[in-house]
Amino acid sequence: MAKKLRVGILFGGKSGEHEVSLRSGASILNAIDRSKYEVVPIGIAKTGQWLGAGDSKALLDGVTVPALAGKKSAASKKKVESTGLTLQASAADSTAALDVVFPVLHGTFGEDGTIQGMLELADVAYVGSGVLGSSVGMDKDAMKKMFAAAGLPIVKHVTLLRSEWKASPRKCAKLIEEKLKYPVFVKPANLGSSVGISKVRERKELAKAMDEAAQFDRKIVIEEGVSGNGKLRGKGKARELEIAVLGNDDPIASVVGEIVPDREFYDYESKYDSTSTSEPVIPAKITKAQAKQLRQMAIDAFKSCDCSGLARVDFLLEEADPASKKEPKIYLNEVNTMPGFTSISMYPKLWEATGISYVELIDRLIALGVERHDERKATSFTK
Repeated sequence: MAKKLRVGILFGGKSGEHEVSLRSGASILNAIDRSKYEVVPIGIAKTGQWLGAGDSKALLDGVTVPALAGKKSAASKKKVESTGLTLQASAADSTAALDVVFPVLHGTFGEDGTIQGMLELADVAYVGSGVLGSSVGMDKDAMKKMFAAAGLPIVKHVTLLRSEWKASPRKCAKLIEEKLKYPVFVKPANLGSSVGISKVRERKELAKAMDEAAQFDRKIVIEEGVSGNGKLRGKGKARELEIAVLGNDDPIASVVGEIVPDREFYDYESKYDSTSTSEPVIPAKITKAQAKQLRQMAIDAFKSCDCSGLARVDFLLEEADPASKKEPKIYLNEVNTMPGFTSISMYPKLWEATGISYVELIDRLIALGVERHDERKATSFTK
């Protein structure tokens, strides 16, 4: 009988997407094929405290962070033999007990290359993009530079530092209005799940939106809104399309999906509020030519950011004016290197519609993580 792979499912974390990560982690733990894998839950509390297997399960069950942080359980006292992970830098073989880690961490300190760097130093296989792909995929400013270098269509935008905004808000507002037309979307450069994002229709709304985004990052990205083509320019509403990408050096793209938000745009509440009526449409109602173009652009975007394993690629499509002979323009919005991963999240649903089940998707991602780790062994790091 073949030895089971020992897989660490890493969830939680210090970011504003902590709760989203818990949902993703719980979903994977519930679905993963335990006949193939020995599964180890690894939770990180909002305080940044790493938890043993017992406390990790308690975190998923809703035990409060103070309760976990305040007690020193037997699992916490060990050198984390239960997970194979330890923060002791001197322990070179600290991850030997784990064959691969699935870091289902969303946002800062998990999706931005930090955890990936630690796992690289520990020489352990892991699911998802490496340090570069993760960090670029997290930073909307750097990401857009990569897209532009690859010749991919992006919306007009301006990037400002928090320090610039705080020092001279009038000067920043003038610069934004010289470069862009309202409405604009103001976003923290490094965050996900639409946290800190605001739609600004006129100048009087700008300061509040900038201050909101500045809470979450030192870089603020301001994007010109996408409307419709023809007579709908400036009036129509962009369609939000998404594609799932899977693979390493030779990735594949899923069918195209569309999110029909129940409000101005697909914000945090639209995604996670239980009262939300936002609706995913899979496959999206677009032409075959548009679908082909979008799938190729998704793969090109994935490669341009040096992604691996998985990513969800998001697009904006102009609302079509039936009277216009011009095709609506497609704009690449962003790459998400660790999208929500519950069984009803868009990434798994797109693959389900393409013919890959949730359980098979987990299998493929683990295999891709091991494959990339094995490939890395071919690289010499000394002369």
